[in-house]
Amino acid sequence: MKIAHALVAVAATFSLVQITGCAVARDQQTVGAYIDDATLTTRVKARFAEDPTVSAAAISVETLNGTVQLSGFAKSNEERAAAERLAKATSGVKAVRNDIVVR
Repeated sequence: MKIAHALVAVAATFSLVQITGCAVARDQQTVGAYIDDATLTTRVKARFAEDPTVSAAAISVETLNGTVQLSGFAKSNEERAAAERLAKATSGVKAVRNDIVVR
């Protein structure tokens, strides 16, 4: 009986995915694109964590369709520029929008 319930759940999930077309975001981004963007975000954050001139905790990274948006606060123009440079140099990044504020 448990197997029958599991099969029904799998079938319902499969049907839901087929009906929605794997849309996971407001702009109807596919699951694959969402995973790619999440991977890029992680790569950029990792580069920030490895670089002593960039505060990974103070700078937020969001990615949509390969475009990385940086926001948050930097201590200097040099830190702001370094964050942008690191993001642009990350494999797979198509563009960078730098909204980091220097304070």
